[in-house]
Amino acid sequence: MAEQKLLPPGSTIGIIGNGQLGRMTALAAARLGYMCHVFGPGQDSPAEQVAHKATVAEYDDRDALVSFADSCDVVTFEFENIPHESVQLLSEHVNVRPSWNCLHLSQDRLIEKNFINDCGIDTAPFKGVDSLDDLEKAVNELGRPSILKTTRMGYDGKGQALIRPETDLETAYASMSNAPSVLEGFVDFQREISVVVARSACGQWTAFEPAENNHVDGILDTSTVPAHLPDGLIEEAVRIAVTLAEKMDLIGLLAVEMFHTKDDRLIVNEMAPRPHNSGHWTQDACYSDQFEQFVRAVCGLPLGSVERRNDLIMKNLIGFDVEKWPDYLNEPNAKLHLYGKSSTRRGRKMGHVNFVYPLGELPKE
Repeated sequence: MAEQKLLPPGSTIGIIGNGQLGRMTALAAARLGYMCHVFGPGQDSPAEQVAHKATVAEYDDRDALVSFADSCDVVTFEFENIPHESVQLLSEHVNVRPSWNCLHLSQDRLIEKNFINDCGIDTAPFKGVDSLDDLEKAVNELGRPSILKTTRMGYDGKGQALIRPETDLETAYASMSNAPSVLEGFVDFQREISVVVARSACGQWTAFEPAENNHVDGILDTSTVPAHLPDGLIEEAVRIAVTLAEKMDLIGLLAVEMFHTKDDRLIVNEMAPRPHNSGHWTQDACYSDQFEQFVRAVCGLPLGSVERRNDLIMKNLIGFDVEKWPDYLNEPNAKLHLYGKSSTRRGRKMGHVNFVYPLGELPKE
């Protein structure tokens, strides 16, 4: 497809995926005058509720994909677990931003880690695992504790097994259901951080400052800005994220999760070429949030300011935590964001709350 430069307001952005990230992207697009057509399985999805148009179909429905592509001026995606054949088919009919290559690099943890290392950036030590014998050899080399992950499809703690000193390796490998996997060595870290960077077709980029993230049961619980990082590491975290975006030739948004180690190094954990849960703090702390930057980059618009106006703590509402929503509405510094999901279940992301504070007045730990 010929590369388009700037899409004017009134154009249609196609979004593959119809969850909460698509929902918040569509809301940001509407503020800028764009229409969104979302594509994904399941009726009454979070994104469908706010989009101009929705196609409800499976991701491998070729006829539906072609019809969808023909209705859009540009297509992007809100998550990575999409068949690559579907994205390749779409790219034959419409510009897809980020490109298939960016999606390909982030879909497979082994490919992703090798790419990151090839960019001269550190990851935890790792070994590919395709059999119990592979796992035994990898554990002998990387030691315990370590963590076994499927190379594809895992998120929010799914598709993972912690290898403790007492862990039975046969049981751990069986929990992967024979899926190709990767064993990651243990990283002694002080904190987890992430950086979200936007990059346009002309190579312009902006990066939000690092957020400090806390996970519970493998799911992000809170993101806090400012992060407790030395100034030099703040600059290094941004450099790492921008380097990866540029090496990928990304057009859109890239979130990079990193470990701040006990010896003051930064090690990349994983990356996602889309809006990210750890970037939700930008909605109520920055002049242009991650979703607006995403739309701007995909549509070829100048990128907005990422200056932070407030300190902020983002709290995820997981499962039945969402039932506390009336309490948050009574807190003057709390900004409630609900995703419109029709049913609540344990471990499901139902919304988030941004607690906003004046600069320099973040509560002490």
